[in-house]
Amino acid sequence: MKHVEQMDLFDLIDVEIEQPPEVLNGMYYEQATGLFVSFVCGRRHYEFPAKGCGLNREWQKRTKRFRAI
Repeated sequence: MKHVEQMDLFDLIDVEIEQPPEVLNGMYYEQATGLFVSFVCGRRHYEFPAKGCGLNREWQKRTKRFRAI
């Protein structure tokens, strides 16, 4: 019986895969302007003022604390 060796063709190529840059997605609190800002795929989509926005106070506090930019 003949010995068969399997070749790994990708072993010959030195490829480093770069991670895509991290982009903003979701709602954030922008400290400089005092606005809640929505980002989609890193682009500013929608914004509204933090004062008088009418959203849940707990959500506002969490967003200001953990998602401030």
